[in-house]
Amino acid sequence: MSVPVTAPSPPPASTSPFTPLRIPFFRMLWIASFVSNIGTWMQNVGAVGLMTQLTPSPALVALLQTASALPVFLLSLPAGALADLVDRRKMLLLTQTWMAGTALVLATVTLLGLTTPWLLLLLTFMLGLGGALNNPVWQTVTPELVPRAELPQAIALNSVSFNLARAFGPALGGLVIGYFSSGAAFLLNGISFVATMYMVWSWKRAPQTTSPLAGERIIAAIRGGIRYARFAPPVQHILVRGVSFTFGASALFALMPAVVTQRLQEPTSFYSMLLSCMGIGAVIGAVILPRLNRRLTIDMRVTLATVAFASGLAGLAYANNHWLLYALLTLVGLAWMLVLNSFSVGVQTVVPRWVQARTISLYLLTIQGGMALGSVVWGTVAERVGVAPALAGATGWLLLSTLLVFRFSLRTGENLDFTPARPRNEPVLALAPVPSEGPVIITTIYRVAPQDRPAFMAIMDQLARIRRREGAIRVGTYVDLADPTRLVEYFMVESWEEHAQQHERGVSQDEELLKTQARQLHQGPEPPLVSHLLALHDAPVPTEPVMVPGSTRLVASTAGEATA
Repeated sequence: MSVPVTAPSPPPASTSPFTPLRIPFFRMLWIASFVSNIGTWMQNVGAVGLMTQLTPSPALVALLQTASALPVFLLSLPAGALADLVDRRKMLLLTQTWMAGTALVLATVTLLGLTTPWLLLLLTFMLGLGGALNNPVWQTVTPELVPRAELPQAIALNSVSFNLARAFGPALGGLVIGYFSSGAAFLLNGISFVATMYMVWSWKRAPQTTSPLAGERIIAAIRGGIRYARFAPPVQHILVRGVSFTFGASALFALMPAVVTQRLQEPTSFYSMLLSCMGIGAVIGAVILPRLNRRLTIDMRVTLATVAFASGLAGLAYANNHWLLYALLTLVGLAWMLVLNSFSVGVQTVVPRWVQARTISLYLLTIQGGMALGSVVWGTVAERVGVAPALAGATGWLLLSTLLVFRFSLRTGENLDFTPARPRNEPVLALAPVPSEGPVIITTIYRVAPQDRPAFMAIMDQLARIRRREGAIRVGTYVDLADPTRLVEYFMVESWEEHAQQHERGVSQDEELLKTQARQLHQGPEPPLVSHLLALHDAPVPTEPVMVPGSTRLVASTAGEATA
């Protein structure tokens, strides 16, 4: 268990859900994003309509969803790593330009009558690639534009943008397709990216500190993000709660079309009305969010919203009255916004900025994974036993998932402070290592009385989790058998470059607290001695068995085997 480190209480958040819109650039970016979201929904409607015209195959129509979702699974983690390593403004310009260009290419070939089913799938996949690369970096922009106290409202407003676009985009797409063609919808989608591209281009982002070191390798950066999440309980709690909720909630999106067309035998216009009700519910949720944030803890909000979503699923399974369904889907939209807002705010505030985009990409991958797996499971259940029992099963799952609050509370990450406590002390080096050289071992020698050793080891256990979270591949504490008061704490990183990046990030608040506690148990006039050891790979091969430091075994020469 790690020592909780909390920041001073932030100032009270504004009670207005629209406070972030007072920030000029956020307001303009929000408007541009809303226009782009409408274009995306028009694109989706146009693609489905065009595919049904090109082929009667239901499998090819279903593959459109696969072509859109597959890039998320392929690129979420690399996209998060890229967003942490490169200039985010430039990356946004690249992804927005890619998506605009792809949409315009699709519009051109469609208007010329050259589109085939497989070409439509290919270009849809290419659009998905741009979206997968864009999503993690896009979500890191909002925390840079608004104060932390207003972040929940800002994320809620982003959710409102998406849900309003979901309410109006399909209807506008249907009008455009009806009066013109799918190609016209694709053309408008391509043009809709221009506003966002202009806003990103005009973003006067604050200068970022540039490292003199070479950028992290993408694979190493991905490993670093996964390692951080593995040893950061607040991140783990969000991921577990996120996948649990979306696994159950996916039944709504997977089975609602079947409910409308099969159980209720209503036209697709009724399905559009239910989607619009969800959008209205999300807007209502954004309006009441500040008041809920002040009166309820994050765990209470997520629990109540999950129960509300479950009630909507139950109503969708058995209710027949249209007005009751409208009310329930409005409640579902409100609950969906509250839950995902809580998760989104949480995942952006429980990690430092250097690993933020990678953590968001893990979160997005988890959410998409829960949705994809749930859709398959509940769809299979519906085919075997019926739609209503499948929705009832999903309802039960969501209600049971609320029990996770006792083991995976979301409050563990509230009020964390990631401002560095101090810079790391630069080592005095007689050799200048090459950044790629490694591995590197950093040791700290303490003098601790035997009676203080249990307390000291408890501190080291907590420090070990932080070391691993910050990039260590091995950690440990050793006792000198010749001098039991001499304890050596060590951690290993892959390269000198990796350790230099740790120095750039400084000493975190929780690490500094643990080090202070450890130093209080240290005895002797001198402070704990820190050493930096670099692996030697070109050392001469020994001809006689030698003792490895810190080991009780002999390493044999080239002609023999190791002996005890």
